Amino acid sequence: MRRRRAALEKKYTEDHEWIDISSPESASIGISTYAAKALGDVVYVELPTVDTEVNKGDAIGAVESVKSASDIMTPVGGTIIEVNSVLEEKPGTINKSPEGDGWLAKIKVTDTTELEGLMDAEAYRAFTEEVEDK
Repeated sequence: MRRRRAALEKKYTEDHEWIDISSPESASIGISTYAAKALGDVVYVELPTVDTEVNKGDAIGAVESVKSASDIMTPVGGTIIEVNSVLEEKPGTINKSPEGDGWLAKIKVTDTTELEGLMDAEAYRAFTEEVEDK
């Protein structure tokens, strides 16, 4: 039952980031499984700085793979309260568990209305299928 509830509390962006909003006081941000597969083997992760205030859409870090590099954008505004420092030593964690242990940062959300434009898991799945069909 917990898994289903968690899925309902995860939202996605068109840039393939996710945010787990089960706790707006400490919402996790990461890249989707779809994005991790598209990137290939992640070799380096640039994490944001704790206590940085960010606006929706700001670049908060980057992920580099053997194929390419991508900025990570925050789906909402807020204050970065924690980073996943494990990724500095083991960037491949993103490939193994992009929507679990491979989270990048935690943010204290300042405006929960910014979550309204994000996709739920079902809408995101449809979005990625549409992208692949093009």
